[in-house]
Amino acid sequence: MTVPTRPDVDEATQQALTGLSSGDLDFLEAGVRLREQWQQDSGLDARSFSLVKIAALVALDAPPASYVWQVANALDSGATPNEIVGVLRAIAPQVGGPRVVAAAPEIMVALGLSLPEGA
Repeated sequence: MTVPTRPDVDEATQQALTGLSSGDLDFLEAGVRLREQWQQDSGLDARSFSLVKIAALVALDAPPASYVWQVANALDSGATPNEIVGVLRAIAPQVGGPRVVAAAPEIMVALGLSLPEGA
């Protein structure tokens, strides 16, 4: 059995990870600026851009925290909860029912809804 080695982690990487893990607003603001640039470069309006990103999260089986951020972005951009459900319906044939079913409770939480009993 091999013993894992500890990699050399430079100071900038350590600070970036520390900032992310503690929710450092300066670090997160840089990400928001980058997101705005990507949205502009996409040619999509902010609402469509956010809905497409929700579809990508479902397709990738993304972690729960991703949904909280992206659903908030979609709502802030003018998307409705009904449109978010529409995204799930639209992508189900391509990504598969299990991915959509797995994403639904994460989206419910992001919308501030209570999960059904036993979920």
